[in-house]
Amino acid sequence: MNELLSPAAPEVEVDARGAAGVLPELPGRLTEPLRRELIAFRRDIHMHPELGNQEFRTTTALKTRLERAGLRPRVLAMGTGLICDIHPGTGAESAGTAEGGVQESAPMLALRADIDALPIPDTKEVSYRSTVPGRAHACGHDVHTTVVLGAGLVLAELARAGALPRPVRLLFQPAEEVLPGGASDAVDCGVLEGVGSILAVHCDPRVDVGRIGLRAGPITSACDRLEVVLSGAGGHTARPHLTTDLVTAAAKLVTEAPALLSRRVDARSGLALTWGRIESGHASNVIPQRAELSGTLRCLDLPTWREAPDLVHAAIDEVATLHRAKCELTYVRGVPPVVNEPSATALLREAMTARAGAAAVETTEQSLGGEDFSWYLEHVPGAMARLGVRPAGERRVRDLHQGDFDADEGAITTGVELFTAAALLRRS
Repeated sequence: MNELLSPAAPEVEVDARGAAGVLPELPGRLTEPLRRELIAFRRDIHMHPELGNQEFRTTTALKTRLERAGLRPRVLAMGTGLICDIHPGTGAESAGTAEGGVQESAPMLALRADIDALPIPDTKEVSYRSTVPGRAHACGHDVHTTVVLGAGLVLAELARAGALPRPVRLLFQPAEEVLPGGASDAVDCGVLEGVGSILAVHCDPRVDVGRIGLRAGPITSACDRLEVVLSGAGGHTARPHLTTDLVTAAAKLVTEAPALLSRRVDARSGLALTWGRIESGHASNVIPQRAELSGTLRCLDLPTWREAPDLVHAAIDEVATLHRAKCELTYVRGVPPVVNEPSATALLREAMTARAGAAAVETTEQSLGGEDFSWYLEHVPGAMARLGVRPAGERRVRDLHQGDFDADEGAITTGVELFTAAALLRRS
């Protein structure tokens, strides 16, 4: 028995929405040696976080480990990130590559991970704390990466044993945190060529480890970025009537632009304009000549998101004109919502049920967070699951994008076994 494959377990009862049935235990569970190796791998990249499009060390580490498993990873054209295909084989000589000589009638399943970190300090007191000042894996991408790597190593062994029913592509994508997201660049590099469907997980600190959250349809929000510059004649605060009062104009823009938008779109679209930065002036008695604002626009509804740039331009121009301010708006298109395709969502539910029972799957709500996995779903069907990373019994939620975020490493096992089950359960 190969050290990456665990022995077959007894048959287990799988209950899917009340329909009871007996299903043989699927192969593809983690052995203890591989589990320990994956935890060490996760901690290593956690200690060496790299920002978007700079993930050279992470890419090299992945490439080296996959090549050691007999696979043939290919670095993406932008220089970071990679893909690696695993084909069904009939014996060890195939090494999980296309040379196994097996007729492949099933469409390829892609498993996606994002590999970049965030530009924030790591404030945790752990042995694997980031060694790079001002950078941290505070969104769980190190876990996503390790999960897809682990799934690939197990599936390669299953391919050698003749037990992999469909080709699988491992996709390690750079720059998820950089709008409009590295996924669009990856698509341009051809990562979806030959792919029939795609799956992903995202760490969720609100979900207990050992569980996943699922939702068919929209599961994340669209997210765009706005940069606004207001300008006009400044002057003394004793004579505001002779100036363009930019501080007042900026304050009105902060409150009135979102209010205008709320009356120009269906409230069910969830469109929300929220400001994160406003800067103007240097002295209490001087009306400045320039004001800057930055914010994000989020939207739950895909058709409204497509209309959003025109709506936002009109609302901001109206407020600026009312206060006699010149306005320059830079609207940075971000990502559309992630819309989980029903059959791909059902596959994730079936896979998790086969591994841990129906109780390990919970329904999740749509998040206002953005995720560039949505760009893949513009081309092929797929779904993303919320991967539980909250330690059992812990009440505190260590939220994403915070310096103290951490994940229960038991989530690595859950994610790997979820993906291997998904690859084994269906051929179409």
